[in-house]
Amino acid sequence: MNLPEYKCEPYTDYTHPKHAAAYRQAIAAVSSQLGQDYPLLIGEQKIMLENKIESHNPCKPTQVIGRVSSATQAHAEQALDVAWKAFETWKNTSLEQRVAVLVKAAAIIRERKLEFNAWLSFEIGKNYAEAEGETAEAIDFLEYYARSALKLCKPIQTYQMEGETDRAEYIPLGVGVSITPWNFPFAIFLGQACAPIVAGNCMIVKPAEDSAVIAYKAIEVLLEAGLPVGVINFLPGLGEVVGDYLVKHPKTRFISFTGSKSVGLYINAEAAKVVAGQKWIKRITLELGGKDGMIIDETADLEAAASAAVAGAFGFAGQKCSALSRLIVVESVYPEILEKVTNKVKALTVGDPLENQYVNAVINLESLEKSRKYLELAKTEGRVTVGGTAASHPETEGYFVQPTVVADVKPHDKLAQDEIFSPILAVVPVKDFDTAMEVINNTEYGLTGGLFSSDPSRLERAERELHVGNLYLNRKITGAMVGCHPFGGFNLSGTDSKAGGPDYLLHFMQMKSIARKV
Repeated sequence: MNLPEYKCEPYTDYTHPKHAAAYRQAIAAVSSQLGQDYPLLIGEQKIMLENKIESHNPCKPTQVIGRVSSATQAHAEQALDVAWKAFETWKNTSLEQRVAVLVKAAAIIRERKLEFNAWLSFEIGKNYAEAEGETAEAIDFLEYYARSALKLCKPIQTYQMEGETDRAEYIPLGVGVSITPWNFPFAIFLGQACAPIVAGNCMIVKPAEDSAVIAYKAIEVLLEAGLPVGVINFLPGLGEVVGDYLVKHPKTRFISFTGSKSVGLYINAEAAKVVAGQKWIKRITLELGGKDGMIIDETADLEAAASAAVAGAFGFAGQKCSALSRLIVVESVYPEILEKVTNKVKALTVGDPLENQYVNAVINLESLEKSRKYLELAKTEGRVTVGGTAASHPETEGYFVQPTVVADVKPHDKLAQDEIFSPILAVVPVKDFDTAMEVINNTEYGLTGGLFSSDPSRLERAERELHVGNLYLNRKITGAMVGCHPFGGFNLSGTDSKAGGPDYLLHFMQMKSIARKV
């Protein structure tokens, strides 16, 4: 099977009036579909339950996006049985057929991109550019993993012993569980499910409660693309009910999780326990977020650095695991950078992403209350130069947190150490570049990081010593592109499994060596 050379999906420019008008038409079309009920999908069964999880627009919390049936442990047990039965056929399905499903799904999304963008704007509050970036990333994951499978799911050349024919091959693991986050509910959901699937595995997918409607739309795409029923099973539900049960179950072969550090470490610990009826060591891939920093030294292009800082910190209201939350600035340029960043943040528009405002609401009331705690802390740990407030009546105003810059934060303050997941940027002054390098590595995380400098020796030093999985030099630290920037972090940012990288599929396969005497 020959596919064209992989290229990242191009973005549509919604500053162009024609494209913006088309986006608004998609919003109008999707608005007529809000408030519907969605079932579980287990094999051929569509199971509609009375107990449902309501999804709300975070910018208009009274607006119901949809109601998704909430699975029980009995449904999890049923899904495991169905998936293992489907595995007996799917593992023997030709590589070309498996690849064709992903390529067809990518084509469907490409054709209906505006529709999926609009769902993202409604359900999690992404503006036009952020939604476009996620939908394009979903396409990229499908296209990239299709090509990865063609390279990896083939016989492996080995040396030959005299009198034998010797070979090795990768085979799928079995049935896995994917637990995905709300902040990239389309791209990560599809990527985390379809990489194992194209390698020959079957999946049970549990989306985040806040974003299960767009996840259901993703399942519909895969089924339309020809994925056999039972290969993927849609099991939304409460994490402590269905997610926990699947993690601990002896029939679960592997687990992929993207989310918080605390939940990820719990999954890692529980999955390591071998329980009655289990005959394997569960394989785990984790991506757990970060406390991402960027250094600006005295040799940097200060205007470009300030623009990159604002984009990295406040895109999607800081709700990316790669988002900039620590800006570390050499003191000789600190006042100028602080002024530039503050002024740029003051110019950001805050409001409804359906109207394409830059800074949207945070995802839910829990996130808003967490943000309030750190806004209070900012009064004692630093000096707020812009922002510092949150919605006082969120049920009617939306879960909005004003984009906030906190100056004069010390390296070991909570604002410089805790993952906040909100539009709050801590700015840390340091004496010199050597100190900056010490400060940027003084966190338990290690996902993304960056440096703005025009000094080649410092850029080279950052390449050697800045301990993150994704390092960005003289550019913003968000916006990893599939195939270009394999994504995953060090330390407590996860297992560095590198989604969108050349060996990602190997996490869902095992090598079988075969020797035959001749």
